[in-house]
Amino acid sequence: MTMAPPLPQPPLPTRRFGRTELAMPVLSLGGMRFQQSWTDLPAAEITADRQEQLGALLSAATAAGLHHLETARYYGTSERQLGWLLNGRPDPARILQTKVPPKADPAAFEAELACSFERLAIDAADGPGRLDLLALHGVNTAELLEQSLRPGGCLEVAERWRTYGRIGHIGFSTHAPLPVILEAIASDRFDYINLHWYYIRQDNSPALVAARDHDMGVFVISPTDKGGHLHTPSARLVELCSPLHPIVVNDLFCLSHPAIHTLSVGAARPEDLERHLEAVALLPQAEVLLPPILARLEQARHGALGSAWLNSWHQGLPEWEATPGGINLPQLLWLHNLLEAWDLEGYARARYGLLGNGDHWFPGANADGLDATVSEADLLEVLQASPWAREIPAILRALRQRLGNAPQRRLQVDP
Repeated sequence: MTMAPPLPQPPLPTRRFGRTELAMPVLSLGGMRFQQSWTDLPAAEITADRQEQLGALLSAATAAGLHHLETARYYGTSERQLGWLLNGRPDPARILQTKVPPKADPAAFEAELACSFERLAIDAADGPGRLDLLALHGVNTAELLEQSLRPGGCLEVAERWRTYGRIGHIGFSTHAPLPVILEAIASDRFDYINLHWYYIRQDNSPALVAARDHDMGVFVISPTDKGGHLHTPSARLVELCSPLHPIVVNDLFCLSHPAIHTLSVGAARPEDLERHLEAVALLPQAEVLLPPILARLEQARHGALGSAWLNSWHQGLPEWEATPGGINLPQLLWLHNLLEAWDLEGYARARYGLLGNGDHWFPGANADGLDATVSEADLLEVLQASPWAREIPAILRALRQRLGNAPQRRLQVDP
């Protein structure tokens, strides 16, 4: 019996990517999971089978309409692997992006930028000749923003390359505190932003409003992984999101925001695209599908934690720099909320382990130092403005008991 060919998929919707005027697909192919290694291996060590696997992913992504490919200078072998494949796979709609971190020495930044061009084969005989989008990667602190914006700084280097026609548009990616993000947006020197915003983490909402006011493109970083390890959701989350998968719920939630243009799909295999394509197909029904699911999620959150806590847990918390031992209280109490509300233990364990081990990407320490190097009295001293000062030490000890002493993950910066 002859099998019928698969039905063609409808075109993936696009959205105007702010003032870049690019027609951006609502899903982008992120380059953080498909690379062979997080170590920048020599070319000879990249294997044919891994290139074949990446080729299959690129073919599936292009066929599905994910024409925006996004990687970074420090995603191991990602740039090199892409460079070998892309120029043999022409795609007139392709939008190619990489990210290069700012540096104190603009010449060092320019050298890294040149390396990205070489790895991606931008200037090859059959190459694109220019990079459509460049992001200054990891503008996570006021110091890194200053290195980017100051006269003669890294942004001026990128702007010079843009003047030469080597780069189309310039943006930035960030894990920064909200005030730093808002300062970067207010500079009006960036065309787009890569940032975190999901159902479980909406504290960057003012940045979405500001980006829209400045007509910037908005790219949401890693909604599946950083949005709660939705690739391996808890049984409780699956139940609360039924009949939809949590990935689909989160994608619908993000794409329903008027400021958001595209979500990164950190795929390693073609089948990793399926849930996201399902979400896009359901997007016209989001106003009907989402409200009952979101109501159940909120009911579970309030039932587990109580309205009094949810309305005030964040009040009076010092920043991690002002906390004994650098304990990152806002992050840790947020993880506590995720655990109690929706059993996001795998996600919380990973984030707990990264605190204190991720430099400016995951600043501050976890609760391991409480009672060892930090006394409860010292902690209470800086919690005098918190309505929950007496309860917080016990919460931190419970987090340490549940999440501590786990093997440390290798730091993997976000796409």
